[in-house]
Order: sequence, then C-alpha cells, then structure tokens
Amino acid sequence: MTRIVQIVPTIRPGSGVAGVAYALEREFAAAGAIVERFTLAEAGKRPGRSTGRTAIGNHLEGARNVIWFSTVGTRRARRFLAQRPDAVSICHNDVMAGDVYVNHGLLQAAMRARGHYAWRMVRNPVHLFTAVRDRIRYRGRTHRAIVALTSAEADLLVATYGRVRAPIHVIPNGVDIERFRPPDADERSRARSALGIDDERTVAVFVGHEYERKGLPLAIEGLRRATGITLVVVGGTPDMIRRAESEARELGVADRVRFVGTHDDPVPYLWAADALVLPSAYEANALVLLEALACGLPVVATRVGFAPDLVRDGENGHLVDRDAASVGHRLDELDRIDRTALRGAARATAEQYSWPEVARRYLDLVESLRAERGVRR
Repeated sequence: MTRIVQIVPTIRPGSGVAGVAYALEREFAAAGAIVERFTLAEAGKRPGRSTGRTAIGNHLEGARNVIWFSTVGTRRARRFLAQRPDAVSICHNDVMAGDVYVNHGLLQAAMRARGHYAWRMVRNPVHLFTAVRDRIRYRGRTHRAIVALTSAEADLLVATYGRVRAPIHVIPNGVDIERFRPPDADERSRARSALGIDDERTVAVFVGHEYERKGLPLAIEGLRRATGITLVVVGGTPDMIRRAESEARELGVADRVRFVGTHDDPVPYLWAADALVLPSAYEANALVLLEALACGLPVVATRVGFAPDLVRDGENGHLVDRDAASVGHRLDELDRIDRTALRGAARATAEQYSWPEVARRYLDLVESLRAERGVRR
C-alpha cells in the first residue's frame, strides 16, 4: 500500500498552496493511497494572536510561521517521517525535509520582477532568510526530487541556483473541472446582476492580491484603448484598492472598474466575465489561468509562468507584451469579435489538466522513488 505524507503549512479547499495540497490529498486517497498530513497544526504551532486583526499583524504572523516551520517544523517533520519509513513525503513549503519538494515559486524571481531587487531583499529579513534556506535546499541533499510547475520554472531554478542537485520533474498544477465550468445562462445572468452589470456588457476579470506584480495597473490603463470593456478586480487589501481606484480616476476609467475585494470563491466572478486579464511580471504557475479557462474564458496574459504552456494565441486567448497598449489592444479585440470558438477552446485546454490526471503524474513519481528506495535497501 502506498503511503504519502504531505508537508505544508495548511491544507484546505481553495486556491494557493493549501488548495493544491488539498486537491492532491483527495486524489491520492481516491487512488487508494494512505495519505497523512504534516502541517503547522501537526507540528504543534499555535496561531498567533495577531492573525485576522490587521494586515500588518497578519504579515508578521506569516513571517513568524515561515521561520518557525523552516526551523522547529523541520526538526519535528524529520521525527514524524522517521516513524513512517515506508512513506514517500511531498513537501510544499518551508520545511527542509521530504523526498519531493514542490517549487511553488522563486522568491528571488518574484522580487526581481517587482523592481528594486536589492532593496526589497535587504529591507525584509525573512526574504534573506528564505533565500539562504532555499539555496541550501536546492544545492544540497535535502530532497530526492524537485517538482517544477512549468518548464520555464525548471529553467529558472537552474538559472537562479546554478546547479540543482536533485533531479527536476515538471508537473503542472491542476484544476477542478467540475467546480470550475462554464455557467449556464441563468448562472451567468445572476452573477452579472450581483455586480450590477447588464448581460450585453463585455467584462474582463482580474484576480490577484499583488497588483503591481500581476499587472493590474497595466490592465486599468489598457481600458483607455478598450473602451467597451468593464474590468472587475477580485482581491487586494483596502489600501491597495484605494490606490488603484485613485489611478483609475486619474486615467479617466474609474466608471469602468469594479473592485469587489477578496473572496474565497472566485467562481461567480469568472462566470460574470468574458475574459481573464493577467499581465504578470512573474508567475510560478497562476492557478487562476486554469480556473478561467475551465470556466470557458479566453485569457489575456503575459509570457510568464504557465501561460506559454496553456495559451495558444488567437485560439483560447492571447499572449501579450507587458505594456498597457498591448493589453488594451487585445481586450478591445475580444470585445469586438464572436468569442464562441475561443470559449470552447479554453474549456478544452483546461480539461487536459484535471486533478486526477495531475495526481497520476505525482503517483508515478512516488512509485519511482519507492522503487529506488527498495533497490538501495
């Protein structure tokens, strides 16, 4: 019987690393594997008092968790795994233990993409800690295999660290194609009605919490060229939203930008939209691209992360340069054409990345590591 331990700070339904681990856990169990968790809770970490109160408090608590899980959590994870010698372990974040490490993003690449790299690294001690920790991770013998989410990310790992000791396997994230699906007419109408948008208006949706890195300013400025588009923005803190609202007013497009804040379920906003726009500077994977495609939305995205692997220009969306004119041009084009074929192609693309298929690739890797361990013994 295959036994798998997933090491990750939290596991829960939704997006992000926690959602990926949750989806894999479900599929591993469905395939007959014994699946266990090693999270902050199993490691004995109690939630900090500041969690959920303020943005600064949450940020500080997150920083403490990174350091705690990387140090104390590592020692406890090793003890946990030593008691399960037959298990193959998959680590998703922080802990310096596990047979497989899944690279969900490179800190250095993200900071370079945002500009002022040296200052961003120096002003945040956690960034420096993470950079040193991950250099030890990738250059040393901590893991037996590394999973990169895209071929571009695999290349970036080598470019960043010079040499990655463990073999790199490219396995993308997946999407729940039952939850993320095209809406019927009533579902679409209700989703738009909740936003106060009529059925005839062309809507682009942006989903993300890091406005600058993910390119929201470019999408907003692009509306000056795409005059028939309304932009719905999902995610962001109140301070970020206020700044973006001010930028939209200065550009004269504030009446066509709707900020809805952070929501656990993006489905209603994807159902209300006609396209996803994500002109990011850096992405390791960007699950929202898959989620949008699964909902039948063509995407307008830059050539980073998963986008070059997913987007066939002119068939299920468009790959654009990272400038407002390019983004605006493609949004305007989508506003003026019949999008029926694009919607069908978008859904067909997403169906190739269902979670059962992605989990099967992980299980193949797990079995190869089990066989290798047996040979060594």
